[in-house]
Amino acid sequence: MHIPDGYLSPSTCALAYAVALPFWLLAYRRAKALLHTRLVPLFAVFSAFCFVIMMFNLPLPGGTSGHAVGMTIVSIVLGPWASIIAVSLALLIQALFFGDGGISSFGANSLNMAVVGSLVAWSSYRLLAAGADISARRRVVAAGLAGYLAINAAALLTAIEFGVQPMLFHDASGTPLYAPYPLSVAIPAMMIGHLSFAGLAEMLLSAGLVAYLQRSHPSLLAGEATMSAAAGSRRSARQLWYGLAGLMILSPLGLLAAGTAWGEWAAEDFANPASRLEIIQASGQHVLPQAAPEGLARLAGLWSAPFPDYAPAFIHSAGFGYVLSAVFGAGLILLSLLLLSQLAGKRGLPQ
Repeated sequence: MHIPDGYLSPSTCALAYAVALPFWLLAYRRAKALLHTRLVPLFAVFSAFCFVIMMFNLPLPGGTSGHAVGMTIVSIVLGPWASIIAVSLALLIQALFFGDGGISSFGANSLNMAVVGSLVAWSSYRLLAAGADISARRRVVAAGLAGYLAINAAALLTAIEFGVQPMLFHDASGTPLYAPYPLSVAIPAMMIGHLSFAGLAEMLLSAGLVAYLQRSHPSLLAGEATMSAAAGSRRSARQLWYGLAGLMILSPLGLLAAGTAWGEWAAEDFANPASRLEIIQASGQHVLPQAAPEGLARLAGLWSAPFPDYAPAFIHSAGFGYVLSAVFGAGLILLSLLLLSQLAGKRGLPQ
C-alpha cells in the first residue's frame, strides 16, 4: 500500500498533499496536548509499533504481499488525531530512510493509511463499542471489525488513486504515463488481498491487542488518552516497549513472504522477464507495457533512500539488517516525538 514515486502524477501528488495538510494541522493541534506530558513515550511506542508491524509482509493471492498497518489500536488508545500523527510519522521515516513509499507520494500514502485509516478505525470502533464496559467482549469484536474496515478503506482509496492514472494521464497515443492499470484492474488486484489476508491480519491484530489491554492496562481503553491518564503511562509504555522489542527481533519473518506488493514494483521490473510475469499474474493476466511508463520512469529516481528495502549495505545478513532497520526506525520515531514535545513546550504549553 506504500505508493512509490512515479506511480501517481505530480498533480495527483499535489492534490493528495493539499487534502492531507489540513488533517495534519488539525491532528497536531488536537494531539499536541499529549506531546508535552508523560504520554509521549506511549505516543512513541504506538508510532514505532506501526512502523514495525508494516515490515511484516504477508503472502497475498496472486503472488504479491501485503501487511497490517496498526492504525486501529493507536486510534482506540490515543484517539484519531494522535493516530494520524503516529502513522504519518512512521510513513515519513519509512520513505526517507528505507525507500518504502515515495517522497512525492507521501501525501497520498498518509491520506490513505494515516488519515482515512485512522478516522474509519476510530469511528467504527466508537460506534460498535458504544456503551460497552471496558472488559466487555464486544470491545474486542468492535476493534477487530474496525481494523478490518480501516485497512480496506485505505486499500480502496489507494486502488482508486492507481486506477484513475491511465484515464487522466496518458500520451497522444493513449499510453499511460504513470500507474499503468485502470480501475477495472487496480481495484480487484488491491482489494482481493486486503479483503482476505491483510484485512484478516489487521482484524486479529486489533482485536488481540484490545484483549491484551483489557487484562493488563484497562485504563488505556477508557477513552482517548488524556492528561489524567499520564500518571500510569510510563509503566504502560515500558511494558509495551518490551513487546515491541520482541516484534523487532521477529521482524525477519516479514522477509518470508514472496512477491512484491501490488503497485510497488521498481521501474526496472517492467523490463525484467521474471518480474513482468509476476506483475501480469498479480494483475489478472492483463497486458503490461513493454517498458516502464514515461512519467513513472522519470520520477522513480526522485529520492534515493540510504537503506532501501530495510537492507543497510554494510550488513550482509538480510535478517540482521531487517532487525537493525526496525531498531533504527523506532529510535528515529522516538527522537522525532521528543523534538515535537520540546517544540510544543516552547510554545507555552503547560508541563
